[in-house]
Amino acid sequence: MTSKRPPPFFIADHPGLDFLNSIAVPVDIKVEWLASGEDLLAWLKQAGLVPDEVLNAFRKSALPGELDAVAAQARALRDWFKPFVHKHMGGAIEPNALRQLKPLNQLLARDDEFGQIAVRDRPNKRGHNHEGVSGLVWRRRRRWQSPESLLLPLARSLADLVCTEDFTYVKACEGPDCTLLFIDRTRSRARRWCSMAVCGNRAKQAAHRKRAQQARRRSR
Repeated sequence: MTSKRPPPFFIADHPGLDFLNSIAVPVDIKVEWLASGEDLLAWLKQAGLVPDEVLNAFRKSALPGELDAVAAQARALRDWFKPFVHKHMGGAIEPNALRQLKPLNQLLARDDEFGQIAVRDRPNKRGHNHEGVSGLVWRRRRRWQSPESLLLPLARSLADLVCTEDFTYVKACEGPDCTLLFIDRTRSRARRWCSMAVCGNRAKQAAHRKRAQQARRRSR
């Protein structure tokens, strides 16, 4: 990784889109946040998709080049799925789109996931939360059999995206060079930018310069 590289973006309001945004043009140059195995571990940690102890275990136990190979598979998954999003965003996904997702289902079929009873977050002293429901909860767990299992939470995030989100509100930033995607969860559904502090501010500055140029021409 390079110290000059900006931190990855988590502005999409969905982990599946954040994964697609792991390559982007935040300023003028395309940036790849999954260029290596260590990059992948760092990104998964920031995304909160894999427990720290799992990432640390693979960092210690993986064979030379093994994590780099998994990162390459993650990039291939991302680059394969992104055109699907661009094709379907702006409208509801129809059932016949399932045919296009066969490779994703094949990857998901590798998952070795199970569930367990665990303590609910912040139970009170009597073992019940304030709403009166049980202090125990059903939680999903996964057996992390090999470094390739790091692909499974990524695949799951993409599956969740297509199964639970209305693609009518999946948008691309309107910045001229920006490639970031997001879900518009604003009440008016009027979000246009990945971030008002980045592309939104650039658009305001560009509009201001244009108005100033027009004013100068009119004053001549």
